[in-house]
Amino acid sequence: MVVPRLVIAAPSSGSGKTTVATGLMAALRARGLKVSPHKVGPDYIDPGYHALATGRPGRNLDPWLVGEERIVPLFLHGAAGCDVAVVEGVMGLFDGRGDTDFASTAHVARLLDAPVVLVVDAARQSRSVAAVVHGFATFDPRVRVAGVVLNQVGSDRHEELCRAALASAGVPVLGAIRRDDAVSTPSRHLGLVPAAEREAEAVAAVDRLGALVARSCDLDALVRLARSAPPLDAAPWVPEPGAAGAGPVAAVAGGAAFTFGYAEHVELLRAAGADIAVFDPLRDEKLPDGTAALVVGGGFPEVYAAELAANEPLREQVAAFGGPIAAECAGLLYLCEELDGQRMCGRVPGRARMTPRLTLGYRDVVALRRSPLTRAGERFRGHEFHRTVIDLAGDPLFRWEGGADGFGDALVTASYLHLHWAGAPGLAQRLVSSSRSPSVLR
Repeated sequence: MVVPRLVIAAPSSGSGKTTVATGLMAALRARGLKVSPHKVGPDYIDPGYHALATGRPGRNLDPWLVGEERIVPLFLHGAAGCDVAVVEGVMGLFDGRGDTDFASTAHVARLLDAPVVLVVDAARQSRSVAAVVHGFATFDPRVRVAGVVLNQVGSDRHEELCRAALASAGVPVLGAIRRDDAVSTPSRHLGLVPAAEREAEAVAAVDRLGALVARSCDLDALVRLARSAPPLDAAPWVPEPGAAGAGPVAAVAGGAAFTFGYAEHVELLRAAGADIAVFDPLRDEKLPDGTAALVVGGGFPEVYAAELAANEPLREQVAAFGGPIAAECAGLLYLCEELDGQRMCGRVPGRARMTPRLTLGYRDVVALRRSPLTRAGERFRGHEFHRTVIDLAGDPLFRWEGGADGFGDALVTASYLHLHWAGAPGLAQRLVSSSRSPSVLR
């Protein structure tokens, strides 16, 4: 299949990848193109801004979570019907898991056979940018660094010096972005503030990014580069179908406190036969009618702990719910007894609190018991990303080298572990199948 595509990478985090990738998506959409947005790695926040920029779900491409063999099919699934795909990288171009480049931006660029545009922070340097670009362009001949966008350019003279130095590097300059504080995006303890929490402000920010990239970059050259990508010899990913018949209702937590979720999870639940109903634990005082299963994903309940605690009617319904529950990270915190002294739902025996320490990393875990999503002895690959800790009573649900985590019983799968269900076929079907019982909320 032929899908024009670009990977937006950088020498390191903080160079401006998100600014350029999101702005490019918005600028190309403003030109009338259908843009498919993608993000390398497990991050949930950047895809929220990508979705605003394109009007399509932001999708993740992570070889660790889903396996190398699914990257191209998942990419083609997301890009179906689009004119161009923009893939934002993660960290530095060659930074992968541990001391390898596995799951790095370079790894995904190779799998997609996609040209790479390197975003270089030119602040406090001029001629040295050529050395940086030369090093990245020659480090791995399997990765085609085909263009450069200079970021944080201070003046016309600064831009001239950088362009002159890069003329000998053999990599064309496709844009030069001036320093502009007006396009900054607020951050907090886990990175950017999610777009869903900023609403109209986030839409305005994405519009500003699109205008910035449109006036600073050669959009025609970027589209030509995207169209130079060769055909991909693979079929698009298709969610595995489940049992036919009237579908149970799977209630999926949303709203400002629960913004983390992969688009494929809902698609897999629908394919498994579920009807999806989104509810907001901050505002809704009852679960959707007919709820037979609960999915409570990640987000920032610690920011909204008082508001979640104040919604006592919903907490009581969740506490009494008789169907299967799948919860991860924020969902685990919401299900526990307390979060920073605020009452939560009490379905998980434990108390959680914020800490200064960031827990971040991939995990290769084994399940220790049966739960709605797990069977004893099964292995899963996941990701942790939080600054809270929880003192759980009882034995953990998952164990890995150097750690353990989670709570599981006949009705609850809850842990800090973020799973990508496309990388663990059957999880959505397990949840839907276990919801087909008389002990559900009606």
